Parts: sequence; structure tokens; C-alpha cells
Amino acid sequence: MTFFTSQFESKLDAKGRLVLPARIKSQLPQESGVQELVVRKGFEQCLTLYPMVEFKKVFSKISGLNEFNEEYRKLQRNFLSGVVTVELDNSGRFLIPKAMLTYAQIDKDAMLVGMGNKVEIWNPSVYEKHLISDPGELSKLAEKYLNE
Repeated sequence: MTFFTSQFESKLDAKGRLVLPARIKSQLPQESGVQELVVRKGFEQCLTLYPMVEFKKVFSKISGLNEFNEEYRKLQRNFLSGVVTVELDNSGRFLIPKAMLTYAQIDKDAMLVGMGNKVEIWNPSVYEKHLISDPGELSKLAEKYLNE
């Protein structure tokens, strides 16, 4: 089972490749052959990185929606058009397409955030804006959603 946690600072090289931190790489499912990952435009202004096995679960839900429903088609179109498959090279790097880097406002520095079955890739300053700074707010959210 994939289990990504914590946050890691990383840098892109001149070609737009990102090196996965060893801790994230070690959590990737062990598959034979080439290590395929999926990068998707996130709901917030970030990128979401999935191991292929995890993305297949999401894809199954999205592709299983009724194609005759206009809202479902809109969701499928917008969700799946922002997806690209990437491969890790021998150095644990993968190339992020320019359009995706532009979407997430990532230039050289990136913050990788473990989110359980996926990893979010953020511009560090944009990421900071999405964090909860008030411990009381975090406590209220935890009570609301974890006390069910």
C-alpha cells in the first residue's frame, strides 16, 4: 500500500526535471520494469503525482461516469485533459511538461507534500497560502471530519 506523508523541498533542473526525494521514491509500489507515474493538474494551483496503480483507481471512477450526463462529461474532459504519464529515469527524475509547470507557477523550487496515496507538487510560496496557520482552525476541522 502506498503511504506518502511529510513535505520535502526540491529543485527542478534546467530541463524541468524533478528529482523525487528518496523517502517518496521508497514508498512507490514496486513494479517490474519502468516506473510509471501520472502527473495531473491539481484542484488547487499545484500538480498531483500518482503512482500508476493509484491513478488507475481514480481513472476507474472518472471513466465510469455516465457519458450522457453533461456535468459528468465536463468533469471527465477537464480532469483527464490535465493528465500526463511520466517515467522515472535511473536517477529518480521525471520531466514535468512546461504547461504544467506554468499552471502551478513552479520555476525552480518545488515543495512536495505527501497526501496518503499521492504527492502534491507546489510552488513553495503558493503552498504557504494554503496552510492553516491557526491551530484552533485545524482542531475544528479535525473535530468536524474525524469525529464521525
